[in-house]
Amino acid sequence: MKRRNFIAQSGAIAGAALANPSVLASPPAVNLPKGKAEHVVFIWLGGGMSQIDTFDPKRRGNSQASPKLAGSEYDAIDTVVPGVQFCEHLPRSAKLADRMTAIRTVNHHLVDEHAFGTNFVHTGRPISGSTTYPSIGSIVSHVRGAANPDVPAYMLIGYPNVARGPGFLGPKAGYVYLVDTESGPAGFSRPADVTALRVDRRRQLLQPLTDRVPSDSLLSEYRTAQAEALRLAGPDFMRHFRLQDESDDLRNAYGGEFGQRCLLARRLVQAGVRFIEVSHNLNFINGTGWDTHNEGQQNQHVLIKELDIALSALITDLEQQGILDKTLIAIGTEFGRPAEYDGRGGRGHQGTCFSLVLAGGGLNHQGAYGVTDELSKKIVEKPVSVPDFHATIHAALGINPGLELFDGSRPIPITDQGKPVAALFG
Repeated sequence: MKRRNFIAQSGAIAGAALANPSVLASPPAVNLPKGKAEHVVFIWLGGGMSQIDTFDPKRRGNSQASPKLAGSEYDAIDTVVPGVQFCEHLPRSAKLADRMTAIRTVNHHLVDEHAFGTNFVHTGRPISGSTTYPSIGSIVSHVRGAANPDVPAYMLIGYPNVARGPGFLGPKAGYVYLVDTESGPAGFSRPADVTALRVDRRRQLLQPLTDRVPSDSLLSEYRTAQAEALRLAGPDFMRHFRLQDESDDLRNAYGGEFGQRCLLARRLVQAGVRFIEVSHNLNFINGTGWDTHNEGQQNQHVLIKELDIALSALITDLEQQGILDKTLIAIGTEFGRPAEYDGRGGRGHQGTCFSLVLAGGGLNHQGAYGVTDELSKKIVEKPVSVPDFHATIHAALGINPGLELFDGSRPIPITDQGKPVAALFG
């Protein structure tokens, strides 16, 4: 382009901008999918679920042979979706595969270490020395809030850590947590001798002190958290944790402790909690949880069977309650496992190709998405990054994945350039 023409065109654009400032506003909005889900149940398989032994089965291997033969630990079975197979220990889920999608081509290129992987799959970003990024649960609760103001927006059934937390969003986007299904969250039940009137008097005594706290200080964040705790304390909130109110048949259908956590998650969805994370990393079942090094691999099937019982019960229960399309179930884990076995018959870590799962949420499910090679080591078709997985969850909830939040004055998009999996939106 000649200099004279460039100057003329630049002047024309500048003139148009003065007449209509929107000419130089942000680029035209991309046509992003937008779902109608209202809640998320995020099931966390801490340790690293082996995709080749669960949702992406391949040829049969042998961990006991000498030399060991790389491949799946178990046989594969057909699902109700033609051409899609799961492992033999997921028979209930196989019958519901048309309500779910195993995304088989998730990948990241971090060091395959548990803390890094856990943080990345929860936040969609690598650990940074300067910024603590919020988890997807905190982002969803911050953007959407609770569906019912009488409950928290974000709850965690499991042990808390930084990866699950609010990061730079602060305590307002934090969670309420509990570690078992017998007692509910600690600290929310008032002693019998503390009446509502006494609680109100205590609040009045605190008020003059809390009013002195500057609004932009760290103490103000504590004040906010304290006010939220006082608001929730009492029987109205705690009644949601009474699993004994459910029928024996339903409780038995969900199975053991992990299943009871999933049943509680359904109750919390109905109560109006927006995002519930349910941890399934009960190490005592097979000695290692989902981190199946060495001999832990030999009892992995016990974990898989428990996942199958609880997941299928949750999908069926939500469907019978008429809220499956409003509730997105997401299964997360920090990485997958290679097809090869280690010296004692277990598996190592593999972040370059693994499976995460979505179910319900009104999505256009297809049993499985993406293609991996003959040993689920390399991606052949349709790679999905962790930010893409996050973007798909956000889009299912009607949240724009390009939405920006602010760390001080610095804008940070809620996903790191993630794009929703368009095939899951009809």
